[in-house]
Amino acid sequence: MRWSARATVHVLAILGALLATSPPALGQTIPPPPTAWVTDSADLLSPQTADGLNDELRSYERRTGHQILVYIAPTTGGVPIEDWAVSAFARWKVGRKGLDDGLVLFIFPRDHTVRIEVGYGLEPKVPDARAAEILRNTIEPGLRAGEADRAVTAGVAQIIVLAGNPPGARAEPSGDEAAPAPLSPIDLIAIGILLLIALAVAARSPWLALYLLVNIVGGRGGGVSGGGGFSGGGGRSGGGGASGRW
Repeated sequence: MRWSARATVHVLAILGALLATSPPALGQTIPPPPTAWVTDSADLLSPQTADGLNDELRSYERRTGHQILVYIAPTTGGVPIEDWAVSAFARWKVGRKGLDDGLVLFIFPRDHTVRIEVGYGLEPKVPDARAAEILRNTIEPGLRAGEADRAVTAGVAQIIVLAGNPPGARAEPSGDEAAPAPLSPIDLIAIGILLLIALAVAARSPWLALYLLVNIVGGRGGGVSGGGGFSGGGGRSGGGGASGRW
C-alpha cells in the first residue's frame, strides 16, 4: 500500500462523516459480502438480465482482473447512499489486494437512489465526471422510464468500456504486482497519527474505531468469497464515483 496525502484526507473525511452520524445504525445496515457479481434482492431486473450480466461480469473479471459488481437492494434504511456505499465497498473488499481495481453499481429502488462507487485503482479510468455522465444520461433516464433491464445493461456496458480490457490482461496479478509498495518514513508517520486517532475514538465508539482501521489498512486485507461467487482483497474507494436520483 502506498500512502499519500490524498488517502489521508479521505480517511479523515470518513472519520468526520461517521462522527456526525450514527455508526451502529450504519453498521447494522451493511449485509455480508454478496456471493455473485449481480445481486438483486429488490427484483428490479428480470432473471434473464440478472443472469446474463452476472455471466458477463464474471467473464470480464477473468479476462482483466477488474472486479465490477451490481448490487440492488430495496433501501439503505435511511443511511445516505454515499456513506452506505463506502462502508459496503470496504467491508466486501471489492477489487484485488494491492490494486483496489473494483467498482460497484448500487441501486436502491425504494429510495430512488443510485451510485457508482469506484476503487482507487480504477479512478483514473472511471473518473467522477464520467461516472456521473453514465448515471445522468443512461441509468437514471431508463429507471425513470421503468426500463430497468435496458438502463442497467447499457450502464454496465459503458462502465466496462471505460474500465477497459487491456491486451494481455490476466485475472491474477503476479507476486510483484500484488505486493504493496514499501512504506516510506512519511507513510509510517501518517499511519501512526491515524492509528492514534483510532485509539482515541475507540474510547467512545469501538465500532467507529474498527471502521476507521478498515479504511486505513483495507488494501492489505484478505479476500471474501462464498457460493462460487466473486472474491476480493481490496476495498479502498475513498468515496470516488458519483450518486444520482430518479
